[in-house]
Amino acid sequence: MKFSKGVVKLRIPILILALVLMVPAALGMAKTRVNYDMLDYLPEDMDTVTGQNELMEEFGKGAFSFIIVEDMPMKDVAKLKVRIEQVDHVETVVWYDSLMDLSVPMELLPDKVYREFNTDHSTMMAVFFDSSTSADITMDAIRDIRAVCGKQCYVSGMSALVTDLKDLCEKEEPIYVGIAVALACIAMLLLLDSWLVPFVFLASIGIMILLNLGSNYFMGEISYITKALSAVLQLAVTMDYSIFLWHSYNEQRGKYGDDKEAMAVAVQETLTSVLGSSITTVAGFIALCFMSFTMGRDLGIVMAKGVLLGVLGCVTVLPSLILVLDKPLQKTRHRSLIPDMGNFAGGVVKVFPVFLILFLVLIPPAYYGYTRTNGEVYYDMGECLPKDMEYVIANSKLQEEFNIASTHMLLVDTDVPSGDVRSMIKEMEQVDGVKYVLGLESVIGPMVPEEVLPESVREILKSEKWELMLINSEYGVASDAVNAQINELNAILKKYDGGGMLIGEAPCMKDMIETTDHDFKVVNTVSILAIFVIIALVEKSFSLPFILISVIELAIFINLGLPHYLGQNLPFIAPICISTIQLGATVDYAILMTTRYKGERMAGRDKRKAVGIALASSIPSVLVSGMGLFAATFGVAVYSNIDIISSMCMLMARGAVVSMLSVILVLPALLLLCDGLICVTTAGMRKKEKAEKKMMEATA
Repeated sequence: MKFSKGVVKLRIPILILALVLMVPAALGMAKTRVNYDMLDYLPEDMDTVTGQNELMEEFGKGAFSFIIVEDMPMKDVAKLKVRIEQVDHVETVVWYDSLMDLSVPMELLPDKVYREFNTDHSTMMAVFFDSSTSADITMDAIRDIRAVCGKQCYVSGMSALVTDLKDLCEKEEPIYVGIAVALACIAMLLLLDSWLVPFVFLASIGIMILLNLGSNYFMGEISYITKALSAVLQLAVTMDYSIFLWHSYNEQRGKYGDDKEAMAVAVQETLTSVLGSSITTVAGFIALCFMSFTMGRDLGIVMAKGVLLGVLGCVTVLPSLILVLDKPLQKTRHRSLIPDMGNFAGGVVKVFPVFLILFLVLIPPAYYGYTRTNGEVYYDMGECLPKDMEYVIANSKLQEEFNIASTHMLLVDTDVPSGDVRSMIKEMEQVDGVKYVLGLESVIGPMVPEEVLPESVREILKSEKWELMLINSEYGVASDAVNAQINELNAILKKYDGGGMLIGEAPCMKDMIETTDHDFKVVNTVSILAIFVIIALVEKSFSLPFILISVIELAIFINLGLPHYLGQNLPFIAPICISTIQLGATVDYAILMTTRYKGERMAGRDKRKAVGIALASSIPSVLVSGMGLFAATFGVAVYSNIDIISSMCMLMARGAVVSMLSVILVLPALLLLCDGLICVTTAGMRKKEKAEKKMMEATA
């Protein structure tokens, strides 16, 4: 009680400290860099990542883009090329005049090279930057190039994608938070017993969200998904703790004459209950840290930190605010709009075999859909952007005009003889979907010595250590066809140069597919095992963890199985994160009901009475919590134009509702079915038989 009494005594200093800490937190949030490139989160030891680093070190080249210029005279294109070269951090621009003077007819180029870079009314130039794909300076360079080029030009490539993604995120993120706050507030106004308390909750939670976002500064940078979701998730997940404190405080006010004494007891009760509840949520987020695709670690650390700060705020800042505003809070109280749930709970208990049958019937189709959904995800981040974005338009132009859906880069050791390189190029050009391999050998031909080329051209394609080639492919990034193509190209490359590397967006995406497929299994296993152990320790039972996790896992199967039946494709990160987040965030509903059921059984009540009381008393809390999570995420899902954000929020919103219904309808049925097993395998519950006999004797 020392802690809770200290909070009550120091309520004013606590509020002052919270307000003071908001200043450095706001500065830290503003200074935290946001990473918009998903490929940055691949393990460092992969060939594709090593190759990108080599490209930067040996050639001074990082990001790469194609620029399509439509209906522009060649002399004007040459002038445009010069202006693009003057943009900060543009390292090289490769076009026709890089190889020959404009006075020489373009048709003198080898036919394949000519066709690669020209159509009837378009020409294409390749741009290399001296900075990495998602560096802030690269994104600034993309914006400058677009300003220089005007409406006749289209800029493609990963850097263009992350630039558009960043601009759209920065535009939408404040609106996400506003929608989440507004809808969560409406849900609380409808479901709680005070008109003012939702605003007090939001103030307390808002302070802790700001502290969490500000402390991200020490991580160096966070992913855009983490930034977009963390505030909304923290609001949704930690709202329960505030509701618990409010209910406990009002209950204690009826027992104690002094509101400060009542609050001290409420804080103590809340700390005990919320710590147990929050551990499962934290475990769910920590499980994401076991992903080798390190974006999971990024989201996991930020959200675990957010939950812990949410608990801290609930037992320090919120009690202080409630005590300071106690009079207006009490004056604005009203009857809860949630009716008494006794009759409903009795009805559920009465027909519990129906819900057991429903549980068994739902498992096969839900699990089937769940396994299929994981195989129907997409990895191409361009698909998450609206169709009218500049990057999407440029990529469409590239595919329509030049039949290029992806571009790979090849690093070949300079010690490999020119004859072998030419043989390798010929073999690669026979691979399905490969349009052309562009390197020194393909530009000059076998009869022309390399020395004839200007030094500036040779520097573009050759360093002391590596020769650089471009491979244009007809197959889209992250498609099965391009992944098979990459396997064939790698096999040919290794035959001629064991140390050679195939890099670029598509090879990186292939690595990401393989990495995240493994991560999905690891994260699921870790989260289930961690939460199993926590439930076993909290409930002191061997059987209850199986029952509780099976209820929430069914809800996860239904939630993640529906996209298969609805014909929806999800971004690859969604199933990995949502299965863990939904388990960690909503298993609390099941723990709440089960703890009350245990207490009633140990007090001597029969199983039907115990389950009925537990259900009736838990429904209001589960409803408020579930609808709070739904409200905070559903509005963002509907509003967001970024599919990866929209999909994850929709899955969280739907998952909250499905978990809520599973706990209210299916869990009571399983508790009734397994009551005998639970009593035998749960510490302390064998004593319930003696208590039950005493109660029966007393009533007799």
